[in-house]
Amino acid sequence: MSITVIDYGSGNLKSAAKALETAADNININSKIIVTSDPKIIKESNKIILPGQGSFRDCYLGIKKIPGLESTLNEFVLVKKKPIFGICVGMQLFAKIGYESQETKGFGWLDGEVRKINNINKTLKLPHMGWNQIEFKKDFALFSGLENKSHMYFVHSYELTTKQKDCIVATTNYGNSIIVAVAKENMFGTQFHPEKSQKNGLKILENFLKWKL
Repeated sequence: MSITVIDYGSGNLKSAAKALETAADNININSKIIVTSDPKIIKESNKIILPGQGSFRDCYLGIKKIPGLESTLNEFVLVKKKPIFGICVGMQLFAKIGYESQETKGFGWLDGEVRKINNINKTLKLPHMGWNQIEFKKDFALFSGLENKSHMYFVHSYELTTKQKDCIVATTNYGNSIIVAVAKENMFGTQFHPEKSQKNGLKILENFLKWKL
């Protein structure tokens, strides 16, 4: 099985790839982990990881700058319907539009928007950084083996919002309830970083490797 981590100049690619290798070893799955932006390789992959670090706008423009990458990802997700895991800004890019820096369109795979975390009474520190508990909103295969309110590691100032309530699989509380995991058909994304979330994050990556649609 080949798993590709999409390299478009954003995200901690080495740590994501290393965490995937560890997860594969943990469950004895023979997998080839590739870090690339090459559309030909991506098309042949069984599953992909879409990381993201920095601003929504910079990440989406980074994808658009690479010839064929945007269309390849759309084909992979919408036509071939193969599994994708979006991490942090990678998940946010599932949305229709983001408002970081300036209005920027996303992939539109999910009917959602990305806006700055609502800092009630200016009492919250932004970015939301460090460990926080997540609350499951429904049973989902990629949370198998995890306890509800497990701790995950976060670094973000913007949040995904969506009216598609059936796509919300986990939230956390940071002043308000914040969506931290979404799932729709072959798509899964987390606001937190599984590659930085120690054994809990590895469990999610293991489940992604085993995930069958």
